[in-house]
Amino acid sequence: MFNGTPLMIQGTHSDAGKSAVVTALCRIFAREGYKTAPFKSQNMALNSYITRDGKEIGRAQGVQAEAAGVVATTDMNPILIKPTGDDHSQIVVHGSPYRNMKAGVYRQDFYELGLQIITESYRRLKKEFECIVIEGAGSPAEVNLNDRELVNMRIARLTNAPVILVGDIEKGGVFASLVGTLQLLEEEDRKRVIGVVINKFRGDVSLLEPGLKWFEAYTGLPVLGVIPYVSGLHIEAEDSVVLDSYSKEKDGTKELDIAVIRFPYISNFTDMDPLFSEEDCHVRYVQKAEELGKPDLVILPGSKNTLSDLRFLHESGLANRIQTLVELGTNLIGICGGYQMLGEVVVDEYEVESSLKVGPGLDLIPMKTHMAKEKKTVLSEGMLAFNGKQFLMKGYEIHMGVTTVSDRKDVMPFVVLRDRTDGVQIGNIIGTYFHGIFHNDSFREELVNTLRLKKGLSPIINRSSFDRKREESFDRLADVVSSHLSMDRIKEKMVEFQRLNNKEVGEAHGEKV
Repeated sequence: MFNGTPLMIQGTHSDAGKSAVVTALCRIFAREGYKTAPFKSQNMALNSYITRDGKEIGRAQGVQAEAAGVVATTDMNPILIKPTGDDHSQIVVHGSPYRNMKAGVYRQDFYELGLQIITESYRRLKKEFECIVIEGAGSPAEVNLNDRELVNMRIARLTNAPVILVGDIEKGGVFASLVGTLQLLEEEDRKRVIGVVINKFRGDVSLLEPGLKWFEAYTGLPVLGVIPYVSGLHIEAEDSVVLDSYSKEKDGTKELDIAVIRFPYISNFTDMDPLFSEEDCHVRYVQKAEELGKPDLVILPGSKNTLSDLRFLHESGLANRIQTLVELGTNLIGICGGYQMLGEVVVDEYEVESSLKVGPGLDLIPMKTHMAKEKKTVLSEGMLAFNGKQFLMKGYEIHMGVTTVSDRKDVMPFVVLRDRTDGVQIGNIIGTYFHGIFHNDSFREELVNTLRLKKGLSPIINRSSFDRKREESFDRLADVVSSHLSMDRIKEKMVEFQRLNNKEVGEAHGEKV
């Protein structure tokens, strides 16, 4: 039935649930036997995913590929924009840094090249896959940007994809946002919308029925489904706005308190997801010194602008508070940019991340970091010695820093790879360039049980595999979405658009269709 057939999911705003719906559809179509690929032409995100060939794409597309049971490639997200400041971003093309650009310059000078890159990527996917689920970004009704946008209706027209518009009822005003978005679309684009989906619904759907009937009568479009809020999913979020929903305060019902510092330019915060899955761990994101308290573990996550985030630590008072906690014996882990902050100084003489050039670190580890011109992106694997035990450690690296650690007897490497070492262990501090360390079940269990023993609690043995929980989450999400969407109607529209496209192509070539 499908032959390179697209379906596009757009939303009324960011965090409407587009990524989750695309993830669900990738799993649904894959379970039906279709070779399925996700596609997001241009993604703005600080959460990255490393492909098997060591390239960098948006994490959501990597996760969606996993849900579809296929290997992620850069064609699934050919352009990745990683903000480094209020008006600057690093532009990543096919998994490698292209250049740092201002928003206005990118919009003016990159559009034609970007469109060419996107078109070529999509054509390759179309040849290889039976079904392509496309994700938009933000809203298609951003009228100030639509003349040169590369991710919403421009892509729907390029791929001749039918569009489903997703609205988030949890934020309120869902009918207003859906109707308003539709009215701001060009007529050609409005005709491409085959229906809408209301997402994250809680409660009795019968109370929503009058609104659904009104919407369909007013717009002439069907409501293709009302998807209930699905809690407890272990699927990575992409947009950092999700962090606003996380707690800042300690949860007294959980035995372990883990505080993650929320930098202004936090990246790859999905590193923490496996800790959220542990029933005895309360993970909270902290932005102020007075919020930190006395946690059992402090984590400094990745950063897209290490020097700016270091300055944030010092100016907010968090730096002094963290140093005091470490002296009192609190465990501290720094990952990637957070690892760089643990040293004596960070130097960015080439201004690859910011114009600050140099800044003092937390001075907790005898090491220095210099930002290089080339970014390292690689899947990594090595052996870790922790608490007298050996663990296989798998992860990925995305960094432009080169860190030199002083040769001292009390400083041990974190991971030993075949040709090098990574990171450090010194007392109650761990620093590493490895992302994904908590996704390693054996190490995570040992670490969490170490925190438990430190508090006089008994260890919990044979904790659940996080990968197994993710797979179960993919299936549970797919089950919920498929049971609440008019899948037959959606597939009919996909085939209808494909048939019309084939007819237009044939007529353009003078063929009889």
